[in-house]
Amino acid sequence: MHSVQALKLGNLRLGSAAVRCVCSTAVSGTGFCCFPLGQRRLLRLQGPDTDPFLQGLITSDMKYLRPEAEGRRALYAHLLNLQGRTLYDVILYRLHTQLEEEPDILLECDVSALEPVQKHLKMYKIRKKVTIAPCLHLSLWAVLPWEQPEDAACTFTSCPDGALILTPDPRATVMGWRMVTDKDKNPLEIVANSQLGDVKNYHRHRYHQGIPEGVKDLPPGVALPLESNLAYMNGICFSKGCYLGQELTARTHHTGVIRKRLVPVQFSSEVPIPEGAEVLTQAGKAAGKYRAGQEDIGLALLRLVYVKEELHLKIAENTRIDLSASIPEWWPKASNNLNDRISSVL
Repeated sequence: MHSVQALKLGNLRLGSAAVRCVCSTAVSGTGFCCFPLGQRRLLRLQGPDTDPFLQGLITSDMKYLRPEAEGRRALYAHLLNLQGRTLYDVILYRLHTQLEEEPDILLECDVSALEPVQKHLKMYKIRKKVTIAPCLHLSLWAVLPWEQPEDAACTFTSCPDGALILTPDPRATVMGWRMVTDKDKNPLEIVANSQLGDVKNYHRHRYHQGIPEGVKDLPPGVALPLESNLAYMNGICFSKGCYLGQELTARTHHTGVIRKRLVPVQFSSEVPIPEGAEVLTQAGKAAGKYRAGQEDIGLALLRLVYVKEELHLKIAENTRIDLSASIPEWWPKASNNLNDRISSVL
């Protein structure tokens, strides 16, 4: 049984600005919002060599997705290039339920990365007994609770009829659940006391929580996995064997120095901001770079020492946009594994 903490989505705050309700109208009691994730796609990997094949390519460990692994049905990971930079963020879903069954895995990725991910996988498939095919007949949903009493645990004890997968989001408790259905299924008939949510509000919540997703937040070949908070989101195993791109990540982990991280930022006004725009301190020092966002909220890769300072973007000769950064509440206050004391910037 997995529990999800109350999100109190109508009252989320970043800095001094309230985040709009995730659902368009309130749901009484412990209701849910179902968000269609049309910007994500699914691949299906089947065959006796599926587990060892993926084990050599992803940052996490496939052993955590086996049927005996406490019933876990989802695993977050990155696919890296040879230089150890992130190519694609993925979530793996286990369809098979018994250890003796042939492995059957769904792989979630960004819609624009569907073909590149297939090419990447097939490049390393060689003679392994694995079939790889897109699942265009399936839909992916994010399910978030609207409100929850403080003393109650909001749980799904089993996968309801009509859903292939309904499992806690493996990245962070604050992200609720992931659900996979056939395209012809109505999620509101699967999840009791639910309503359809606007996907823009899903992204707003995600940015508020500092959760990167897709190629805009994690530019292929540019983003570094540990700076992208992969360890905080349960997406990497430092004790597994070799995998593609491991060397740089392992070296960074063992040196224990991560000076920059992706953090949520909020802007003083809603104006188009170019991706990669430089973030500056009041003194004009380089603090980091804007990555991506929506309206007045987004993600920036910032030096942690500057997170509490007054920051701004200069996007034109006479255009300056103030911004405030924050550390998500779900982050560990201090990370002993990486020795970067997040508490020092809180």
